[in-house]
Order: sequence, then C-alpha cells, then structure tokens
Amino acid sequence: MILKLIHDTNMRARGQSEKVFTVNRIKTPKQIDELIEIESDTGTWYRRCFVRIRTELYGIWLTFRRCFNYPVRENTIKLAIVWFTLSFGYYGLSVWFPDVIKHLQSVSLPMKDVPREKYANFSINFTMQNQIHTGMEYDNGRFIGVKFKSVTFKDSVFKSCTFEDVTSVNTYFKNCTFIDTVFDHTDFEPYKFIDSKFHNCSFFRNKTGCQITFDDDYSAYWIYFVNFLGTLAVLPGNIVSALLMDRIGRLTMLGGSMVLSGISCFFLWFGTSESMMIGMLCLYNGLTISAWNSLDVVTVELYPTDRRATGFGFLNALCKAATVLGNLIFGSLVSITKAIPILLASTVLVCGGLVGLRLPDTRTQVLM
Repeated sequence: MILKLIHDTNMRARGQSEKVFTVNRIKTPKQIDELIEIESDTGTWYRRCFVRIRTELYGIWLTFRRCFNYPVRENTIKLAIVWFTLSFGYYGLSVWFPDVIKHLQSVSLPMKDVPREKYANFSINFTMQNQIHTGMEYDNGRFIGVKFKSVTFKDSVFKSCTFEDVTSVNTYFKNCTFIDTVFDHTDFEPYKFIDSKFHNCSFFRNKTGCQITFDDDYSAYWIYFVNFLGTLAVLPGNIVSALLMDRIGRLTMLGGSMVLSGISCFFLWFGTSESMMIGMLCLYNGLTISAWNSLDVVTVELYPTDRRATGFGFLNALCKAATVLGNLIFGSLVSITKAIPILLASTVLVCGGLVGLRLPDTRTQVLM
C-alpha cells in the first residue's frame, strides 16, 4: 500500500498519472556474504571481522566522497554552510540566554562590602548573602547552621572558630588564614579555599553530594525554567512550519526564518531585564525551529537515495561540531559584553539564511 502510494505520487508529479502500479509481489534476494571467498588460510574469525569492518568503512568512505561529486557537490557545500551557521547560532545563544539572565540577577543584587572590623566571642546562626568581607578578624566565633549565599572572604583571619552544619552557595575564602578552627558537618570543598592557609585545623563529617536546593539558589531554578519556556515556544513554530511548508516553499521558510532570527537578535541589545530576555528567547526559538524543520526536508530531498543517509549523517556530524564550538565561544562571553554575541549570532544566521535561499527548490521535485 505504501509503495503504491509513493508510485502514484511520483507519477502524478511527472504528469503520468495514467500509469498503474502493477507490482503484486516483492522478492528479497538472499544476501551473499562477500567473505566466503576468503582463502582457508586466512578464514579465521578475527580475519573475517577485520575484513568486514574494513569493507564497510571503505564503502562508507566511497559514498561520502560521492556526496561531493556532480551533481550534488554544490548542494552539499551550501547545505554544510547552512547546517553549520544554524547550529552555531542556535545552540550558542541557547547556552548564552540562561547565563545572561543569571548574570542580570547577580547585577540586580549588588554585593555589599562589609567594613573591616574585628569580631570576638560571637555566634552566628542566620543566612549571610551577597557580602564581601575583606581584612576581617574573627576570634572565638561560632557559625552554627549558617547558609552562605554568594559570600566572599578576602584576606581574613579565623582564630579558634567553629563552622558547624554550614551550607554554602557561590562562597569562597580567598587568601584567608585559619588557626585552631574546626569544620564539622560542612560542605566546604577544597576549591572554595583559594590560596588559604590552615594551622592546626580539623575537618569532621564533611557533607557529600549536592546540598543546594532551589530555596538556597534561586538562580538554579531560573535556568531550568528559562529553558522550559524556550522549549515551549517551539510548539507554535512547529505548527506554523507544518501548515506553511508546502504553501510558501521550503527555501522561503528556511531562508526567511534564519534571516528573521538574525534580525530578532538585535532586539537583545535592549534586553535589560529578565522578562525581556525571556520574551526574546521565546521569539528566537519559535523562528529558528521553522528553519530546522525546513532544513531537514530540503536536505532529504536534495540527495539521491544512494547518498541520502550518508549526506544527512555528515551534515549532522558537522552540526554537532558547530554546537560544541558555539557553546564554548558564547559561554565565554557571558560576563564580558553583549555586543559580540549579538553581532556574531546575527551575522551568522543572516549569512546562513542567504545561502539557504540559493539552494534548489525541491517543492515539486521528484525524489531521485
């Protein structure tokens, strides 16, 4: 039934709708093992496995090279550019958005510098948040059940102090000195002590595993929530692309979506709040998903059957490489400047969209 439907569809596209599908039986030939001709002196099992693997890899290599032969060579190059640019821009910004929102949260809650002072014979059992302690001296102090949230101690001295049942988030001790100090049931890992010195200190019952909850670190909740909203925004884009794919054409949707995605990136320049950035993320994801859908269809329709799977696999591998590169580059630019990620993503997406418009139109093309 499926083969008949394919036959009738292709014949109508060729203008030969009068032809009738006459196949009523399909005979599957028995596959002949190409290794049965191996001589008996080399016919061991590991030799057979080696030859089979080598033969399969050589066949894949030949098929891959044919993807760069006429008449699909030019299409392969253009598709590679479109796949790379779309993956680089889409996944790069997907990583950049949550980190930028987290950065905006840290900016909205500025760090408070605590004046230099000496504390002795004290006890603290409350939450300390968004503070920087520089040059402090703590003598015979007890930190009991304290939650440190984004607290930094610099050039401070802790003498005869006790940290008991302490949980910390984004908290560090930089160039601090600990003398006769006891750490009991804390989550202080070695990386939290930067260039710090210990003299006659003891660590007991260190907490293991992740001690952070959404109540302790609200920004962690936002990262998941922002990604959820961005993924939810994909649904309207999928519906629109499904309804308009055949009406406006694959290339129009591919190039138009990428160009509009690149243009929408410029509005990120004015994103100074969390709500604005989340709105831009949803708009961006809704536009790019249409480009992804049309790109998948165009890629499949541009390759003949004997090269379709290999060509599609090569482009997907290129997509993964662009994804890794985008994550590395955009992730390193979060706290530096917004200009470079915005301009980079916009340029890449617009250029990729213009290249996509140069691909052959496959809307009425019969599959090879």
